[in-house]
Amino acid sequence: MKKYIIFNMIFCFLAGSIIAQQTPASKQVNAFSIEGATAHLGNGDVIENSLIMFNNGKITFVGSTLVKIARQGTVVNAKGKHIYPGFIAVNASLGLAEVDAVKASVDTDEIGLMLPHVRSLIAYNAESKVVESMRPNGVLMAQITPRGGVISGTSSIMQLDAWNWEDAAVKVDDAIHINWPETFTRGRWWLGEDSGLKLDKKYSKNTQRIQDYFAAAKRYITENNQKINLTYEATKGLFNGSQKIFIHVSGHKEITDAVTMFKDLGITDMVVVHGDGAEKVASLLIKHNIPVVVERAHRIPENEDDDYDLSYRNAAILIDAGLTVAIGMEGQMERMNTRNLPFYAGTYAAHGVDKEAAVAMITGNAAKILGIEKTTGTLEVGKDATLFISEGDALDMRGNILNHAFIQGRKISLESHHTTLWKRYDSKINGKK
Repeated sequence: MKKYIIFNMIFCFLAGSIIAQQTPASKQVNAFSIEGATAHLGNGDVIENSLIMFNNGKITFVGSTLVKIARQGTVVNAKGKHIYPGFIAVNASLGLAEVDAVKASVDTDEIGLMLPHVRSLIAYNAESKVVESMRPNGVLMAQITPRGGVISGTSSIMQLDAWNWEDAAVKVDDAIHINWPETFTRGRWWLGEDSGLKLDKKYSKNTQRIQDYFAAAKRYITENNQKINLTYEATKGLFNGSQKIFIHVSGHKEITDAVTMFKDLGITDMVVVHGDGAEKVASLLIKHNIPVVVERAHRIPENEDDDYDLSYRNAAILIDAGLTVAIGMEGQMERMNTRNLPFYAGTYAAHGVDKEAAVAMITGNAAKILGIEKTTGTLEVGKDATLFISEGDALDMRGNILNHAFIQGRKISLESHHTTLWKRYDSKINGKK
């Protein structure tokens, strides 16, 4: 009996080792000097034949190898390679679901419509195998965002190599997310209704409900009520400026209505997510310093009369209009597809966005929109050493081959269940043991 128990314990331990994520890296103890690579700084600048040094998790030098300065710690020869800041996925739901078809593994939504108090932070699963698969493509940070409802809840920003959500958190409760109503709706074809677009007669009622809710929340906060209301309490950051509101909205009328309403309520720190039609109200967004998080490029246009390639050119149109733009992940199979973030940026680069501006969309711009630009997002002295080395152009799947990656100076594993399977079947095909 004792042997049976011991064998079971050994089996469970081995099974857990196989199933579990890679062990997170330890705190940086030795300095690193990476020399010879083409450095893409994340702010539009490039340094050929660069020298990047970092210690204690922070970047200590960014410049050219021509500068006469002593190298620190381990020297990495990256000649012919490329170095980037870690890519940042905005509006992602990584770690909130594991298998879409298994309901028990999905924790992206809660019951109810007005849920500002729902926090993605404590639902985040740092052991997710989906999260693990981000790192080999250079996606090292993400804004973890709940879904559903009118007010979905509160997001937090995580680094993607951690034991638990406490270790992963980079910025806690950074923003509240709201899904703005649409002015048009489609008929329910399965009930025999016309499936074409038509004006939604409930649009005014739906927007008024949002206004009434935030107006009541503002009164609650300013009047210092003795009776606690947790949902209203959760909105305090919007009114004191410590939190942003991410408005998931498309259509120039809807964008205008949303911005006007929240400005009137005294909420000033806004971000437009999706933003189809944002170019038509670019002056309004620029006036109020409101950036746009566009959708993934690989999708069909929203409207029948849109240009066939509008989804690919959308980012260039907004950038040319003077807006700050990043890329969001919301959509079909969004968690699995988040690893393709650099290739969405590459697609935008192939359709009018300058290559370094495309890099900035998933590094410097993303950090600025998320309010973490003082510590990460670009390769600058004093910022976190969250970066990676790629064999080639990281926005091109042919060049996006990582051989080193660091999060806050910690050298992380680039292994995942994908690389394990690749090596397994590569051995089978090539006859190796």
